[in-house]
Amino acid sequence: MAVGNEDQGRKFITTEPLEASTEAGEQKVWDAVRSAFADRSCIGYWRYPLFSKVGETRKEPDILIADQELNLIVIEILSVTIDQIIEINENVWRFQNFFATESNPYQQAEGQLKALIAYCDRESAICGKVPGRALVALPLITQKEWQEKGFEKLPNRPSIIFQEHLNEAGLVERIQQTHPAVAGSNLDEQQWELMLAVIGGMPVLRKPSRTLESSNDKTRASIISTLQEKLYELDFQQEHIGKGIPPGIQRMRGIAGSGKTVLLCQKAAHMHLKHPEWDIALVFFTRTLYDLMIGSVAQWLRHFSGGDIQYDPKINKKLRVLHAWGAKEQPGLYSTICEFHGIRRRTAGDTREKQPGRGLADLCKRLAEEIEIQPLFDAVLIDEGQDLVADGDLKYQDKQAIYWLAYQALRPADPEHPEQRRLIWAYDEAQSLDSLKIPTTKELFGENISGLLTKGAQYPGGIKKYEVMRRCYRTPGPILTAAHAIGMGLLRSEGMLTGITRADDWRAIGYEVTGKFIPGQQITLHRPPQNSPNPIGELWGEPVLEFNIYRSRKAELSALSEKIWHNLSEDELKPSRDILVVVLGASEDAIELENQVASFLIEQGIDIYIPTALELNELKPQWPHQKPNCFWKEGGVTVSRVPRAKGNEANMVYVVGCDNVARNESDVSLRNQLFIALTRARGWANLSGVGDYPMYEEIQQVIDSGDTFSFTYKRPLKRDIGDKEGV
Repeated sequence: MAVGNEDQGRKFITTEPLEASTEAGEQKVWDAVRSAFADRSCIGYWRYPLFSKVGETRKEPDILIADQELNLIVIEILSVTIDQIIEINENVWRFQNFFATESNPYQQAEGQLKALIAYCDRESAICGKVPGRALVALPLITQKEWQEKGFEKLPNRPSIIFQEHLNEAGLVERIQQTHPAVAGSNLDEQQWELMLAVIGGMPVLRKPSRTLESSNDKTRASIISTLQEKLYELDFQQEHIGKGIPPGIQRMRGIAGSGKTVLLCQKAAHMHLKHPEWDIALVFFTRTLYDLMIGSVAQWLRHFSGGDIQYDPKINKKLRVLHAWGAKEQPGLYSTICEFHGIRRRTAGDTREKQPGRGLADLCKRLAEEIEIQPLFDAVLIDEGQDLVADGDLKYQDKQAIYWLAYQALRPADPEHPEQRRLIWAYDEAQSLDSLKIPTTKELFGENISGLLTKGAQYPGGIKKYEVMRRCYRTPGPILTAAHAIGMGLLRSEGMLTGITRADDWRAIGYEVTGKFIPGQQITLHRPPQNSPNPIGELWGEPVLEFNIYRSRKAELSALSEKIWHNLSEDELKPSRDILVVVLGASEDAIELENQVASFLIEQGIDIYIPTALELNELKPQWPHQKPNCFWKEGGVTVSRVPRAKGNEANMVYVVGCDNVARNESDVSLRNQLFIALTRARGWANLSGVGDYPMYEEIQQVIDSGDTFSFTYKRPLKRDIGDKEGV
C-alpha cells in the first residue's frame, strides 16, 4: 500500500479521545505505537469498533494495528502497577485497588483477533492466510518487576509489552519476536489491500452478486457484476470520519457520491454500540431515504457486533432514524421535540411556505420562540444539511432555526463545558435546491457557539472538527466533472454562474487549479483520476455520459423507451434500482413531464413506478393512498422528479427534459437539478432535451472537455458556494 504524505499523518485513528486523568497508561502505549509505526505501511486504531461479548459487557480492542509486514496486531492494555496484581491463575488475573477485581486480558485480545480474522476469512483471496498477534501491554510495569514477582514462570505465559519496550525500536522488535496467535502467510500487495478494505468495513458496502444469463462480458450487467466483486481501497479520511466520535460539534462537507450518508450511518451505529445508554438521532431530509438509512445502520450494527446486534427501528428507542419533519405514523426530529415538550406538532399545511425546507424552518423558528427547548438527545447526526437552511426572515434571531433547535435539544457532551454538544452534520452545498445562500457556522449557530468549531482544527486525539471529502466513489469521473461544470456554468459564454471561487476550495473537493479567480483571468480546473475511483469508464471502454437533442418530446420519449428496452433485454439490467429516470423542471413543468414520461413508457409496455405510489403504473399517487417513504418497487422503472430522487442512485440514469432548464439557463436552482440528477448515476448517464437552445452547445463543450475545463472568469457569481470560513 503506497501511503502518500497526506494519508501518512492520518493513519492513526483515535475513535474517541482518551481521558487524560484516568487513562495515562493507555495514552503512553498509544503514543508509543504511533511513534514506532510512523514510517511503516500500516493503519492503527485506538478502540477499533469491534464489540465482542465479555460477560455482560461489550469490549473493543484497545489497540488494533494492521501492518503490511506484521499483519494484524491486537494489544490489550492494563494500566496496573505490579502491586495491584494479586495473582495470575491460568488465564485469570486478579487485582486489588483497581477498578476491576479480575480480568483475562490475553484471552480477550486473542478472541478479538480471531473475530477480525474471521472477517478476513469471508474473502476467498485471503481466507486462512492472514496471521495475527495478540499482546498485553503493561505500561506501568517493568520486566524486572514482573520477573521478581515470579510471573515469568507462568505455564501459560502471555506475550507482554513492558514499560521499557515503549520506545520506537523496542516496541516493533517486541512485536516481531511475538509468536503469532493465528498462523498465516506473507500477503502480496493485492491481498494486503484486500485485508485493509475488510478492516475498513468495505464488505458492508458490497452489493449482492448478480446472476447473469448471457456469457457476453461487455453488457452493462456484466460490467456491474465485475465492479461488485471489487472492494475499494481503504480511505484514511473515511476511516477517521466513520469511526471517530467527536466530543463536540463536527461538520462534514463532501461532494455528491463521497459517502456522507454511509459514514453518518456508520458513525451512528458505532456510537450506539459504544454508548448504548445514549439517545442518538440520525436525521435526514429526503423521505424516500428511510429504507436506505435504516438498512445501512442495521448493516453496520451487525458488522461491528459480529452479527450479534440486529436493528429494529420500532423497538430500538436509543438509536432513532428520524426524518427532519416527522409524520403521524413515523416520528421525526421536529415532531419528537414537540412531543417531548407536550406541544402539538404542526404540519406543512400550517405554513405559507411552498418548499418543505422553508416550511420546516418556519415551524422550528416558531417553536424556538414559544418554548425553552429542553435536552433529550446525547448526539444528533444530520444528513443533507444543505436542505435545512433557509434565507431571510425564517432565521431564529441570528441563527438557522433547525440547527439551533437540534443544538438546544442536546445534552452537554462535557458537564464542565455545557456549550459542547455532539451535533454532527454533513452537507453538499451544490445539492441545495431551495437556498441560494451557504451559511457560515456563525450563521448557523450565532457567534458564540460558532467559535467552538472554528477555534482549533481538531479535538484532542486528532478528531477533526471540519472534514472536506474530495473523493467520489459513486459517480464515474466523466459524469461528476460534467455535473459540476454544467451545474456551475463553468463554460457559459456569459461567464460562470455559481460555484467556488477560491483555489483552495476547489482543491479541497478534488480538483487541481491553475490561475486566479480575478475577472479577466484564465482558469483551468482538472480532476485527477484518483479522486474519482469508480472504474466503470475503464471497464466499459466507451463514453459513460451521452447527450442527445430531439426535435420533439415524442421523439425524445421514443428514444428513451428504446434505450430502456435495450437495457432490459440486451444489458440484463433490472427495471428497479438498476434504471432510474429523472425529469427536470420547475414544479409544474416537472409534474407535467413526469406524467408524460410515465404514460409513454407504459404505452410502450414498460412498467414504471412513481415514488410514493402503492402500485406499479399508478400515475398520480394521492394522499392518503400513498407510501411516502417508497422510491423503488420491484418490477418497475422509477420515474421521479429531482427532490424525491435526492440521495438515491442507480446504475443507469436517464435525465429527461433538459429544455426545461435550458429555457431559463441562468436559474441556479434549475442548474442544481441537473447536477443532482446526473450524480445519481453510479454507472452511466444519458441526458436529453428537445428544441434548440444556446445551453446545449455549452453542455456539449463540457462533455468534450472531459476532466479538464479552461475558462475566463468574468464577474462575481449569483451564488458563491466556497467555504468562507477557511477552516
